[in-house]
Amino acid sequence: MAILGVQNMSKQFGGLRAVHCLDIQVEKGEIFGLIGPNGAGKSTSLNMIDGSLPLSEGTVYFNGRDITGLPPHRRAARGIARVFQRDVLFSSFSVIENVVIGCHLRSKSGFKDALFPWSSVARRREEALKTEAMKILDLVGLSPLSDTMAVNLPHGNQRALGLAIAIATEAELFLLDEPLTGMNAHEIEEMMTLIKRLREEAGKTILIVEHNIKAVIGLCDRIAVLDYGIKIAEGVPKDVIEDPGVIEAYLGVEAGAAKY
Repeated sequence: MAILGVQNMSKQFGGLRAVHCLDIQVEKGEIFGLIGPNGAGKSTSLNMIDGSLPLSEGTVYFNGRDITGLPPHRRAARGIARVFQRDVLFSSFSVIENVVIGCHLRSKSGFKDALFPWSSVARRREEALKTEAMKILDLVGLSPLSDTMAVNLPHGNQRALGLAIAIATEAELFLLDEPLTGMNAHEIEEMMTLIKRLREEAGKTILIVEHNIKAVIGLCDRIAVLDYGIKIAEGVPKDVIEDPGVIEAYLGVEAGAAKY
């Protein structure tokens, strides 16, 4: 069953065609990759899917419902979490406090109680939320660092914390915008393991934009390739990267030199 459906999605910026008639379906529980060279329209597509950028044409469906006209916060409330390329954290808060804030974003007590923990409602919920937050930190491997200030985390751990916050919102669909950017080899391996764990242990569906082709091959069930805003290929990674059109448009000389 498709959790996300994109039909005829297009975006024009004046005379520039950023995305043209994009059709993709992401199945529930799938890790789906969206790849392409710089300027291919990948981030623009994510921006339209999460609602931060209006479509020029087309429709976006989530769990069978048309969400094309909904703003980002309404899409988030329905279960779509965007995890950005940059680290979006409350740097002066501890690791566990960041995750508790994520819990408040989807709870009835609201965001205000997360920032003002001395309120009566927040005091009643604090221990329960911290217990829940610790379970999430266990999942992403950050429980030993629960009391560390977020600003003091290494880059890879900060990205893992961003995922933990998204998990805390109880999102069904994660939109990951280049989650491996700026990481060393060890951090990349850990993040790939974490992304797989999100699907296998937490039951999440993941749409990932990423330039690291080897990582995409190792992570994704299916991938789609964009070139100048047009989808030029879609399928299982092994078949797609061997497509002559993809090699010419995206992988180029690197494809001939690298043995995938």
